[in-house]
Formats: sequence, C-alpha cells, structure tokens
Amino acid sequence: MAKQLSKKPWGLGKGWLIAAVLMAVGLLLHLALGPVQWQQFAWPVNGVALLVLLLVVAVVFVLGSRVRFCRFLGTYGAAVPALVVATALTVVMGLTRQQTGGSWLSDMLRFWPFVLSYTYIALILGLVVLKRLLRRPAWRNVPFLLNHVGLFMALVTATLGNADVQQLQMWTTNNADMANRLVGEEQFHQYERTAYDEHNEPHQLPIAIELKRFIIEKYADSTTVRRYASEVMIYSQATMHQYAATIDVNKPVEVDGWKIYQKDYWLTDAGDDCQISILELVRDPWLPWVYAGIIMMLLGALLQLFIGRKKQVTPSP
Repeated sequence: MAKQLSKKPWGLGKGWLIAAVLMAVGLLLHLALGPVQWQQFAWPVNGVALLVLLLVVAVVFVLGSRVRFCRFLGTYGAAVPALVVATALTVVMGLTRQQTGGSWLSDMLRFWPFVLSYTYIALILGLVVLKRLLRRPAWRNVPFLLNHVGLFMALVTATLGNADVQQLQMWTTNNADMANRLVGEEQFHQYERTAYDEHNEPHQLPIAIELKRFIIEKYADSTTVRRYASEVMIYSQATMHQYAATIDVNKPVEVDGWKIYQKDYWLTDAGDDCQISILELVRDPWLPWVYAGIIMMLLGALLQLFIGRKKQVTPSP
C-alpha cells in the first residue's frame, strides 16, 4: 500500500509549493544581491546563459524517466501555479509605474522573483516541447510545437536580450559653431556621432547624424506646438551610404539596427540660425528573434484553427 502511495503522481499542491519556494529564493537573492544587474549579462554572457538553459532543459528531460521531481516539471501540475504567479507579477508590473532604480514592484524587470518566475516557465516550456516531439504521428504536433516553441523563443530572447538593449540620447544642431558658443563648450559637431546613456556616459556610434533643418509647426493663432520634426542626413559606417530622412514624433527612422526617434528640442535665441534637436536612439539586436517567436505562435494558432475547421466539415463515416 505504501509503495502504491509513493507512486501517486504529484498534483497542484506540489506545484504551488515549488512556486512558493522559488519566490522565497528570489526574495532572498534580491535582499542579498540587490536588483538583477542586466548589464552584467550583455553579450556574450547572455549567449552562454541561453546555452546553459537549453542544457538544463535537456538534462532534466533525460532525468525525467528516473527522477520524479524532473518528471513532474513537465506537467500541468507544475505549469499552472508557475503561470499564475508569473501572470500576477506581470499584472502588478502593468499597474505600477516602472522606473529604473525604483522599489521592488516599480522596477520589476530587475526584481529577482519576477526573473526567476519567467525562467521557471521557460524551463517548463522546454520540457513540454521535448515531450511533444516524441508523440506520433508527428504532423499532428505541428500547431502545438509552433505555439510553444514560438512562446519559448519570444520569452527567452526578450529576457536575455534585455541586457543588450541600448537607449541613448543625441543632441544635434544645424550650426555647431554657434551652438558651442551658446553652451560655452565644444559639445556639438556638424556630423554628430556621440550619444549619451542614462548615466550621461558617451557612446561612439557606427552612424553619424547631420541636422539639416528642424521643423516646428504651431496651431493658427496659438503658441501650442502642433508638430515638430527633424530633417536629417544619416551616414552609415557599415554600408558607407547616406540616407536623407525626416524624423517625426512616433515615426522613427531605422538605420543599421538603430531606431531613431524625435524626442525633444531646444529653441535658442538665434532662431533658425541655430536649431537644436534632441533624438533618442534605440538598438535591440535580439528583437528579430522575439518577432520570429511571435510569428511562430500566430502560425500555430492559424494552423490549429484550420485543422479544427477541417475536422468539423469532414463527414463521419
């Protein structure tokens, strides 16, 4: 009797226990180490972390035939509590204003319990995918695999890729000499290549931007600004080409993997003789992988819908 009870499959209770322990470990790590320092996971460290995650998934899957705990991780009993915890933390993140350096819940992307919860879900997803690959016939698994592999890809690359995201600010002018006299230092150049991060650290970019003209339009009989934009020439070091573009608010221009946004401006007393435009440059090299995962999920959903409708119209024998 005791032997039969020991073989009884684990259920949601064990899943909730594992999720609770994981959250407790996350809180202890946060108290001991502080927030997750994503800059320490920049390439190639995040690439190594991805390989380690894939290796762990493979090892746990192999051990699943002999170790009860490893076998349980690929079941609904483990997945449901993990999803509930991750969803709850995500809802809190959506309802709380997020800012770097804020409190635990207002800097969720660096909150250890949040990071561990999504890592745990990635582990479960990997195990579920490997289990489904062994089912036959293989063609019936295609929609499921597209959905789950796509979700795994989007989740993991969005998380690890966060370390390589660059968000910089660049000040450009159509009259570098006059702008430098106004600020009292040699800060501006005709072809601006230097951008600054949130800590005001300079970064030399592989593109240069020349401001040709700053556009500002106001409503008739009003001082309220209706539109502001920058007419620029962008020089690419990689392709040795130059691109003329107009950068509008909410209409960025993309060159060599950099998205260039119109962020702000500074109106000087010199008027059109010295215009200063403030641009924001964002680069996320992992974003194509995130998009690929999302496309796979959409294809899986469409294929599942197609198969479901085909079953409905197929006459019974």
